[in-house]
Amino acid sequence: MTEFLQSTVYGLLQGGLLALVAVGFSLVWGVMNVVNLAHGTFVVLGSYVAWQLNKSAGVDPFLGMFAAAACLFVAGYAVHMLLINQVIKAPIWMTLLLTFGLELVLINAMVLLFSGDFRSIETGWAADAIALGDVRIPYGRLAGFLVAVGLTLALVAFMSRTRLGLAIKATGMDRDAARLMGIRARRVYATTFAIAAAMAGAAGAIVGTVGTFSPASAPAFTLQSFVIAVLGGLGNMWGALAGGLVLGLVQSWGGQYLSGTLVTAIAFGVLVAVLIVRPAGLLGKPYYEARVEI
Repeated sequence: MTEFLQSTVYGLLQGGLLALVAVGFSLVWGVMNVVNLAHGTFVVLGSYVAWQLNKSAGVDPFLGMFAAAACLFVAGYAVHMLLINQVIKAPIWMTLLLTFGLELVLINAMVLLFSGDFRSIETGWAADAIALGDVRIPYGRLAGFLVAVGLTLALVAFMSRTRLGLAIKATGMDRDAARLMGIRARRVYATTFAIAAAMAGAAGAIVGTVGTFSPASAPAFTLQSFVIAVLGGLGNMWGALAGGLVLGLVQSWGGQYLSGTLVTAIAFGVLVAVLIVRPAGLLGKPYYEARVEI
């Protein structure tokens, strides 16, 4: 019983972090209809920014997270304006090829700059744990979970209570109608992509604190983001949170009793089972369903 409780707690903590990794991926897919295969590299880049700040200036990674998010926001905005915007109206396979190529370039650039070695961000407190009976909760993972859920909820509030958030939603529903209403779709798309990159960068700083990372980790983050986005419902922030928690629990429970290969198979099995029952994902996405394709 203790092992089950421990794996459940670990799964919930890991699921919150996975939700933060995936929420930007889901946002870009839902609003822009772009499957960003370079999303995982943004996560790893955020890890390296926080790692470099910690190594050179002793900055705590939970403070370096803000610098990572700011750097990735600027980088994401530039990537969209220079690259993604050139094919935004093209068939979706064009954006798939472009972002896949971008992922390869960024991974190899990181290997040249930082080598392919696995790294982690060392802190003096993250490895300590609080004990609840026989269940131990590491401070680092608990803080990471709280920050991840807090940032996801902040994004939910931003999307529903600010003019820019509503403009992003309106552009995601119907780009031409949004333009007629005076919304600059190009800048809205660039801002959406930048926000997604910033969320990935913040997630990367936390990932580097509670685990290890390397350039080779990027494709795994992209794949997890894909599963969570589809599982929770495209473009739905609450769906990303729900999908992350479900995937975290499934991986934790599976890892407790099964081999690593079967854990991955079961995670995809849960995805297929959910899609059979709810094709729109756990929480769907009302405004995506109302989207007008152009």
